[in-house]
Amino acid sequence: MILKKLFSILVISLGLYSCADYQTINNKSKKQKKYFYSSGFALVYKESLFNDKIINKKIKNENIQVMHSLLKTNTRVKITNPLNLKFIDTKIYKKANYPKIFNVVITEKIAAILELDPNNPYVEITEIKKNKTFVASKSNTFDEEKNVADKAPVDEIKMDDLTKTSNTENKATFKSENFNIRINDFYYEDSAISLKNTLVNKTKFNNIIVKKINNNKYRLIVGPFKNFNALKTAYISLNNLGFENLNIYND
Repeated sequence: MILKKLFSILVISLGLYSCADYQTINNKSKKQKKYFYSSGFALVYKESLFNDKIINKKIKNENIQVMHSLLKTNTRVKITNPLNLKFIDTKIYKKANYPKIFNVVITEKIAAILELDPNNPYVEITEIKKNKTFVASKSNTFDEEKNVADKAPVDEIKMDDLTKTSNTENKATFKSENFNIRINDFYYEDSAISLKNTLVNKTKFNNIIVKKINNNKYRLIVGPFKNFNALKTAYISLNNLGFENLNIYND
């Protein structure tokens, strides 16, 4: 009788363990990989950039080669020139360090294929699946706003989870000579205005504005700028204040 009870307890325990283990595996399978997307200016490689230690690795300009600071080697990416919609599918050739103001490092051959404007080499870079079907990741605006709250020189910034609201926005047609720097998105307008006032005092920029995206999203931006060279000073100044996840976009 005692042996039967012990056997029953052992069977039940194994059953519970199996269920728990299955649930863990099942939960893990629900996690969807987030695919990288970013827009900004490409740095077209030159040997002098490596010699001057602006870039820490080399590539060959006659080849189709790409370097990125975050994406791993062999990550499949699509690089697009939004001005003419020309694009190229390739892989990250090397992971490298370069100034944060640039979105990616490309060779002269890629720049020629995309027909990039040398003064405004603006590109979009998206990570793609092996089957070439791209699934864009949902941006966790709450985490971004929390990051700004930790770094920004303000007393208090109210936060909420913007992922609960619709993240569908009409994609603006690319317009040359109209670039903006997105500092961050906020749930509360007061939060955006508070940071704006602080930055105006610290940087003396008179083109920092709060743009209403919808009733639950207010975007703090600097701009517009006519070209890449015009926005570099603002970008570097904000970067020096601790804003690391700045995004340059065309509006």
